Amino acid sequence: MNNNPSTDFYRQFEDCFRTSRQNIKQRLRTYQPLLMFLHSEMQSSSQRAPRALDLGCGRGEWLELLLEAGFDATGVDLDAGMLEACKEQGLPASHGDALEELRKVPDNSLAMVSAFHMVEHIPFDMLLSVVEQALRALVPGGLLLMETPNPENLSVGTSQFYLDPTHTKPIPHALLAFVTQHSGFAAQQVLRVNERYTPLPDSPVGVYDLLFNVSPDYAVAAIKSTNADSIERFKSLVPADQGIALEKSAYQYDDRLSKHLAHLKKTVEQAQNYIHGVHDQLIQTQMLNRTLEQRVT
Repeated sequence: MNNNPSTDFYRQFEDCFRTSRQNIKQRLRTYQPLLMFLHSEMQSSSQRAPRALDLGCGRGEWLELLLEAGFDATGVDLDAGMLEACKEQGLPASHGDALEELRKVPDNSLAMVSAFHMVEHIPFDMLLSVVEQALRALVPGGLLLMETPNPENLSVGTSQFYLDPTHTKPIPHALLAFVTQHSGFAAQQVLRVNERYTPLPDSPVGVYDLLFNVSPDYAVAAIKSTNADSIERFKSLVPADQGIALEKSAYQYDDRLSKHLAHLKKTVEQAQNYIHGVHDQLIQTQMLNRTLEQRVT
């Protein structure tokens, strides 16, 4: 019997609140275009399987996808329960501190460095070091991919984020993207992900949508300097309107409200015109009645 409740606390916490491995693995497939792009770019310049390091690999969902995509991938995590989950799946994950393990990696040796829901757990100065070390360790054209809770989602930013006792503070997407730019990456993309549903273009936006349906997570993907053609192909991978942004939803809500108020105003004006017409007819009828009464008398 395990008498130390902290040993597997976080694994049980993930199973309860982050949902099953199968569900998370399916969500992570949204990044497959990045994997296909990167694998193609790396294979064109080398016959070896491109190497990848997954920081804070957790239960190993992303690590498994990397291996399935043909990467020579390894993971690192500090949590014993998470590493046991990887072991159960036969995944190559080891115990270690993410930054320290990244510092051991030789220069220009990795095709990808990934960190899913890790950066919100570490101090900001450590985040800067992780990004700087990732740039050093990546080959030209290599990718850094970091996913984290999206504080644009008001429910996430004010409540759900703090459900995890190991979180430090939410990181706005503009800040995380700037960190990669400041560190020297050639280009970066923001991907809003993991929405509950995909709204239709003409779907009405309500208050509930503003509070709960903005993309709950986002990722920053950054590419290390390489040839201009590869950078342009990387930029084209992410649709400009991917995910649900709070600002866009707010504009849609305001637009819908404005149109609704304009429709109400028009309806009221039409009703007023009708009432005025009825009033005029009533006056005419009264005048006609008086004329008839005078003729009768």
